[in-house]
Amino acid sequence: MKALITGASSGIGKEMAIYLGEIGYDLIVVARSKDKLLELKSIIKTNVKIMEYDLSNNNNCFKLYEEIKNEKIDIVINNAGFGLFGDYDNSDLDIELNMIDLNIKCVHILTKMFINNKNVKYILNVGSSAGLMKGGPLMAAYYATKSYVCNYSFALYEELRRNNSNKSISVLCPGPVDTNFNNRAKVKFNLEQLDARYVARYAINKMFKRKLLIIPGFSIKMGIFFTRFLPVKTLLNFTYKIQERKKTP
Repeated sequence: MKALITGASSGIGKEMAIYLGEIGYDLIVVARSKDKLLELKSIIKTNVKIMEYDLSNNNNCFKLYEEIKNEKIDIVINNAGFGLFGDYDNSDLDIELNMIDLNIKCVHILTKMFINNKNVKYILNVGSSAGLMKGGPLMAAYYATKSYVCNYSFALYEELRRNNSNKSISVLCPGPVDTNFNNRAKVKFNLEQLDARYVARYAINKMFKRKLLIIPGFSIKMGIFFTRFLPVKTLLNFTYKIQERKKTP
């Protein structure tokens, strides 16, 4: 049994790698930081293959697939991604485009490649509760990228179901999680943050049950449910006020 995890050097991706190692999976772990991947490898007892790639360079996504396409990979977890905080006229366009390359194009490419790989049984795309909202003022591009991940995954799930495929696709949509995401996005959450270890294990367990939409945490589930009944403008105003509180000093 073998799993591929992108963005495995920290946070949810790292915890997923640790958990899958504990239950007997060999791993292919991908990230930009070789040192962090080596540190991860040292604490996992199963076989771990390290692949140092910056997947925001989309050519590297194709290179990664070509290098490992013949390995018997059962699980693909598209976890690599980052966020960016700022209003529309101050956000750095180059960073936003880099985020689109990683959060959208990378997920699309690897999902597309591996969904046709005969060995793959499970694909888990890491989205966000942000992707289930109707827009995210002050994190507009990030919310939009995660909306793409969610809707792309939902559509593929239905296609696979109708084709009676033995493959399963799931999308993880957590709320705030205590990871390095916050530092890179330059935000500070005022809401309670879930533990990355809990989120990782919850997500993988639900993935094995072939659940499509995975939302850890009761409060986030309820929050997402009630947003369905709010008018778009009301929800945008509400979201803006929450986002505004995330500003770091």
